[in-house]
Amino acid sequence: MGELKQHQPPMAIDEQVENLKSIGLIVNDEEYAKKILNDISYFRLIKAYSLNLKSKNGTYNDKVTFEQIVELYLFNANFRQLIFPEIEKVEINVRCRLANYFAEQYGVLGYLEPDKFANPEYHKSFLDDIEEEIRRNAKAPFVKNFRENYEGGNLPIYALVEVFSFGTLSKFYKNMMNQDKKIVAKSFGIGYIYLESWLESISYIRNICAHYGRLYNAKMSKTPSLYKEYTQAGIGNNRVFSVLLCLKHLLVNDRHWNLFVDKIEMLFDKYESVDIKTMGFPKNWKELLEIKPKENE
Repeated sequence: MGELKQHQPPMAIDEQVENLKSIGLIVNDEEYAKKILNDISYFRLIKAYSLNLKSKNGTYNDKVTFEQIVELYLFNANFRQLIFPEIEKVEINVRCRLANYFAEQYGVLGYLEPDKFANPEYHKSFLDDIEEEIRRNAKAPFVKNFRENYEGGNLPIYALVEVFSFGTLSKFYKNMMNQDKKIVAKSFGIGYIYLESWLESISYIRNICAHYGRLYNAKMSKTPSLYKEYTQAGIGNNRVFSVLLCLKHLLVNDRHWNLFVDKIEMLFDKYESVDIKTMGFPKNWKELLEIKPKENE
């Protein structure tokens, strides 16, 4: 291992502005820059949104301005807020269909039985996870009702899924028997291998959105399996566009989806500094994302 780096000393906001100017960033309005850096940390703003805007020697490319970096930050915030409600729709749909199927197939407390799942050892950790999530939601009226007024104090699956994080929901589905996964996936019109992969990736993007993270120019560590029509067209699966394709197929019957696509286009028009390629968007992105009306509609 090479010599470890030393942490840099802290910089006052005035010093932050001077540092940015010294490495080639154009700061047209220093008072504006100071105000922004007092509201959004240097680390969150400058470090994250300067990617691809600097040369190898650490100086900014020609004509890059502070305002451009702020524009990228604002785009990301708006883009994130636009995506989150679409993920919420999928999350609610999956909770509902999974709980309805599982309750009918195995009973409302069937989730407690390891033989109803593919991996009994994985099931043990799942039970630990849900116990922690129930504990965190202990004050919710419906949780208190089942804990205090029902034999055993266990929540039925249709109530339990409401305290699942999306990550736990994804893990629950992943550990279901294949024949069960197929039936739930069929209700969305897709194969279970795709649904398993998509839920994991959507959960990853959801967490970025929920924690005010960066989708712009970000590579995903949880990547979805894509249909051949997309991979053969050169669409990669490690950028946010790939997850939007997954959401499209899961929300194919949502008549508001194309409005969502239009809003993305409006964001691109508003924030001219945005490079859509850094998020995996191809030139024909809108055509790929839009849901075409059925012939009889």
